[in-house]
Formats: sequence, structure tokens, C-alpha cells
Amino acid sequence: MVSEPNRVPDRSWPEKFQDAFRGARVGMRGQKSFYVHFFFTTAVVIAGFLFQVDRAEWCLLILCITGVLTAEMFNSALEWLARCLPEGGHPQLGAALDIGSAAVLIASIGSVLIGFLVFTPHLVKLLGSG
Repeated sequence: MVSEPNRVPDRSWPEKFQDAFRGARVGMRGQKSFYVHFFFTTAVVIAGFLFQVDRAEWCLLILCITGVLTAEMFNSALEWLARCLPEGGHPQLGAALDIGSAAVLIASIGSVLIGFLVFTPHLVKLLGSG
């Protein structure tokens, strides 16, 4: 059997998870935006517990949190790839990085809107019963 030169060797599941966790650490390291995302994630989780949101609302909130963090991770991957290019890069590199940032922005705006939809009725009920 002839080995293929560009074939990635098979790895065990523990090795794959180890790679993924290492990727998460590398992707978050030095990214100030992750501190902002984690701050808002913490605020949303605390608000969810305080307002005793139901299961469907938790599902929406968790989906939003993971969507924003995933978009940010892809954006970080693009930034890491951009650093691999020679000085000056490619003329379309700036556009690619802007598109990655736009993905994070879109996910964040959608999450804020869903957050308002989830938390507004709880706030109205809290303020109305006071």
C-alpha cells in the first residue's frame, strides 16, 4: 500500500478532543473580544437563573452564546491564517478579515435581539409586580 503524502494520519478520539481544546486555548489567547463575550455570557447566565427562564428560553440563550463564540473562533482562525502570509499579504486579505468580523457582528446582533425577546417579558413582569 502506497501512503499518500498529504493524508492526515488517523487520530484517536482523545487526540481529536485534545487538538480541539488546544485550538480553543490558542484561538482565545490574546483576543480581547473573548473577554467581552465572556462578560456578556456570564451576565446572561446570571440573568437566566435570576429570572428562572424556562427550558426553551435556555435553549435559545445557549444557542446564541455558542453561535457568537463559534463565529469569534472562526474569525480568530482567519486572523491566524492572515499572520502566515508574507508582509503585505494578498489584496483581498483585508476583505476576508472584514467578512470574518462581520460574521461576529451579525451573530452578536442576533443574540442581543433574542436576549431582548427572552428577557423583556421577565423584566416587565418584575417591574409590573413592584
